Amino acid sequence: MRIDMKWNYVFKLVFTLLLCSCSRIQEVGESDEIQDVSLSEVARILSDLPLGPEHLAEVHDAVCSSSGNGYDEEYLMSSLFNAPGCGVGSSTTKAGSYPHPLRDLFRDYLLAGGTKAGSTHADVEAYINRLINSSAQLYWPFSEDWDGKTYPIVTFDPGYGAESNYGYEIKVGKDGVRVIDSVYVDESVAEQRPVWVINTNDDSAFTPLEMYTGTKSETSGESLYMKTFKAKRNYDSWFGGASEYFVKIGAVDGFKASSDEDLRLYTPTVTDFMISVRRRDVGKELPFEVLLLSEVTDQMDKVAFLITEDDGGETKNWKCEAQVKFKSKTYGFDIDIPYKDKDDIVWRGQLSMSMFPSRKNVVGHFGDVEIGFRKE
Repeated sequence: MRIDMKWNYVFKLVFTLLLCSCSRIQEVGESDEIQDVSLSEVARILSDLPLGPEHLAEVHDAVCSSSGNGYDEEYLMSSLFNAPGCGVGSSTTKAGSYPHPLRDLFRDYLLAGGTKAGSTHADVEAYINRLINSSAQLYWPFSEDWDGKTYPIVTFDPGYGAESNYGYEIKVGKDGVRVIDSVYVDESVAEQRPVWVINTNDDSAFTPLEMYTGTKSETSGESLYMKTFKAKRNYDSWFGGASEYFVKIGAVDGFKASSDEDLRLYTPTVTDFMISVRRRDVGKELPFEVLLLSEVTDQMDKVAFLITEDDGGETKNWKCEAQVKFKSKTYGFDIDIPYKDKDDIVWRGQLSMSMFPSRKNVVGHFGDVEIGFRKE
């Protein structure tokens, strides 16, 4: 199967509003009425809930599910209320069975008047719907190191690229007594013990590369594959989670012109996919098996290549050119490859197909990214 995004792209637009402590987000509800949810308030609510081992397990199930699907270690608020234990990229029918899921604790807390939103059933459901429709989520970095019993520190993304914040440390003694302390938290703390970060989701609208790996070309000719991917740095604050890289390659795939009239038969295509690199995987060579070009011919000369790290913003287009050779002449095909104006441009330019000899591993260095290729 080819990841063929021929002029068809999936875009996501996240509206962010920084208010007061820079911990508020916006979302558009069913009535299109702009409402806001406080990340710091959600963190405080979580720390106040009577969490038990089953609730820690529910969150761990969800973030592990997301990670296994190629997303970050995240648990969307929409899944928390509608599909307990279900990770991003999983069908809601795969939601776990929990006797008293976390959503029940939320609802009971709100009904008891735990926030200023009001405690009537209507008020509570309205608040929960705002959470569901928001981009808020629970992010658990280094979740795979959890010992299965230690309670988390609960914090939130303070914004502005900050690398530290205060958090609520939950301690539960043998007698069941809960103690909540306000503590300092940064990434080194999160590496040593569980930390839950309330932040905003940046990747759930996209399909990550893991969903496409293992695909093989069905053509009889040679195809170009990406075999490895290595990110050398983090682009964002650790509160924001993983870096989402978008790799886009534009080419006139399968070009085999034998006459001038044949040139009109070909149009360029763009292969476009996302790779989510967790912070613990920065600097590691990650194995993949993804099809970039399904039919490489001798007439293909240069392809357009763009790598960005997603930061959102307004959609722009990079105007570039894919080139082919025909009757000793070079012909260019114009391509518009979209990106967001707040994205970090990791690398963009043209790749000569001569750099990919048959059945040879080739490593390309593109700024802060290394990619391993193989044509076979």
